[in-house]
Amino acid sequence: MSSAWNASEVTPDGAAWLASAGTYPRSTLALWEERPDAPVVLPCGSVFDVVSAPAMFGRRMLDRLWDDGPGSGPVAQFRGRMLLFAAPGTAQRLPALLEWEEWGGRGSREATRTDAVPPLLCHGTGDAVTVPAPSGSISPAAPAPPGNTSPAAPAPPEGFSPAVRAPSESASPAASPPAGTTAPARSTSRWLVAPDTRQPWLPGPEVLLWAAVRAARSAVRISIFPPADQDAKVYDVSRRR
Repeated sequence: MSSAWNASEVTPDGAAWLASAGTYPRSTLALWEERPDAPVVLPCGSVFDVVSAPAMFGRRMLDRLWDDGPGSGPVAQFRGRMLLFAAPGTAQRLPALLEWEEWGGRGSREATRTDAVPPLLCHGTGDAVTVPAPSGSISPAAPAPPGNTSPAAPAPPEGFSPAVRAPSESASPAASPPAGTTAPARSTSRWLVAPDTRQPWLPGPEVLLWAAVRAARSAVRISIFPPADQDAKVYDVSRRR
């Protein structure tokens, strides 16, 4: 594994992992072999869940995961949203954890910091997401990988206040094209942390709760002018669990 992974590149193993979420993995890999610039709609809930955040807040969550936490799983940017790939079951559990954190923070100074934070969208069983295309050639003969197994996630630090309220309902798959179909490419579609293995580590709900809390707490200290090299950051995947 490279010590500094290029965020825009997906390895063949990473593409095989993504394709394994669909009904016809070999067809998806064959499509990417022919059209490596084609985004694809994949179902959530079995191989991965996805937590979708507005781009700026999602970037803060990602930075917290890498600067202060255990790292992240694959992360993509698509049409103004940040897609954080998470362990299956996260979409069901994370909204409840966020609700509990907000309820527990009522009446405190920290509670008012959540008012301006947009909600997170949790995509799990029954939902589908569009993933950006890989940038390289993918072998369609690669077999689908086994299901991912995530290690136990660290609990969020004590004393943290509410971060973001996540809606209890996930986005409906009816709003997306059927799994395995392509969607129009956009210039804002790219990988920030590209999948590079057949069994990537995926954060669970506790890890993402912790990242959301940290991102919300730091929001008041973030300048309205983002750094000039914000899009050039490279994450060291050798630190990822």
